[in-house]
Amino acid sequence: MKVKDAMHKGIMCLEPGTAVREIAKRMRDSDIGAIPIRADGKLVGIVTDRDITCRAMTADGDVGKMTAQDVMTKTVAHCDPEDDLASAIKTMETKKVRRLPVIDGQKAIVGMLSLGDISHNLGKELSGEVLRAVSAHHR
Repeated sequence: MKVKDAMHKGIMCLEPGTAVREIAKRMRDSDIGAIPIRADGKLVGIVTDRDITCRAMTADGDVGKMTAQDVMTKTVAHCDPEDDLASAIKTMETKKVRRLPVIDGQKAIVGMLSLGDISHNLGKELSGEVLRAVSAHHR
């Protein structure tokens, strides 16, 4: 199976200058835990609910003035829509991430692959193995 067959399409992306509070509101309203950040149509980072909690809320300064640029993870593991799902799973396991932005050859974001997407497309046993591997550092 290819990543494009399992990924979530129609993903919300925001710009680096977006206020952290706006990002948090969008996450709450859309019931999502991560929003890719793009500039000039290309992936430049990702803001997760954890980034907001651990970076914005613990940083010195006014959270109300912080933007995605201030809290985003800049080095983002990602995959290609044509990658085999097994390859993307290996990346998630190695990088210990729960979501992978899916980018095309021009670095445009075309989707997101999450543990939920994997669980809906693979058998219970393999989904459990992936979850254990990604979550291993939380023991």
